[in-house]
Amino acid sequence: MPDRPEIVCICGSTRFVDEMNAANRDLTFAGVIVVAPGVFLRTEDHGAAEWITAEQKAALDVLHLRKIDLADRVLVVNPGGYIGESTSREIAYAHATGKPVSFTDPA
Repeated sequence: MPDRPEIVCICGSTRFVDEMNAANRDLTFAGVIVVAPGVFLRTEDHGAAEWITAEQKAALDVLHLRKIDLADRVLVVNPGGYIGESTSREIAYAHATGKPVSFTDPA
């Protein structure tokens, strides 16, 4: 038995909050430690009911890279194969740091 459970970082567009929550639940029940986005508000230019500032988004993006650092692997939640700009950066970062990356929808 390993010293600690596997740690998985969930990445993906915050528009997929329901899908991310489902992945988090499934992984948690499987005994995995999950790190995931903690804020699901959108920036003003994406038409959300509540907004975060560009500065807050930049800080959250950097924080999420630190979450990837903590993880053993990355799971990208990408219904329909969608991968946005921030998620693309996170995938590139994960690859650059040697983290395995898998996708919920490989399409």
